[in-house]
Amino acid sequence: MATITVFTKSGCPWCEGVLEYLDEAALAYEEREVLGNPAHFEEMERLSGQRKAPVVVVDGEVIADTDRDAVAAFLRGAQIVS
Repeated sequence: MATITVFTKSGCPWCEGVLEYLDEAALAYEEREVLGNPAHFEEMERLSGQRKAPVVVVDGEVIADTDRDAVAAFLRGAQIVS
């Protein structure tokens, strides 16, 4: 099973779309909201090299400033979902 971490910002529609997709695909993930947690924000920035959310990390692979469709395509390409 893949290890998935999602860095989000409250009120971000792209973030909500990614979380909805992961829920629909029944994939376990850890959400790290960055606006209320400076440590999560710094980690997101360090991993992705930028300040935009969502950022998704799948088994160490970083998908920066992404959306639902890009995450779905990545997970299909990595054969995590069909």
